[in-house]
Amino acid sequence: MGILELQQRFAQDAAKLIQKAQELGYEVTLGEAWRTPEQAALDAQHHTGIKDSVHCQRLAIDLNLFKDGQWLSDDSTGAFRQLGEWWKTLGPDHCWGGDFSGLVDLDHFSITPDGVHK
Repeated sequence: MGILELQQRFAQDAAKLIQKAQELGYEVTLGEAWRTPEQAALDAQHHTGIKDSVHCQRLAIDLNLFKDGQWLSDDSTGAFRQLGEWWKTLGPDHCWGGDFSGLVDLDHFSITPDGVHK
């Protein structure tokens, strides 16, 4: 599958993810979806991201979740885990940042083009 087809599939699945969050009673706003390679390099230097982020390929999105107008800054409600587990049912190439070793990224949902979960 080429990058364009993968990007289109990701966009469609991201829309499903947002709908799923709303079905579960969460409000959603969009965080970062596309990241320049320069920004990814800066994030890696500051230990807030990785240089080869799939955001640079338009295959990742960060979602902000809210419950009753309150921003969920951690996973004490289990909202991110619930969505992350659901997201991974969409395919073996779907990754959730809560599963990352090292820098956990609860609001990150992505597809990996090479099957490597970063």
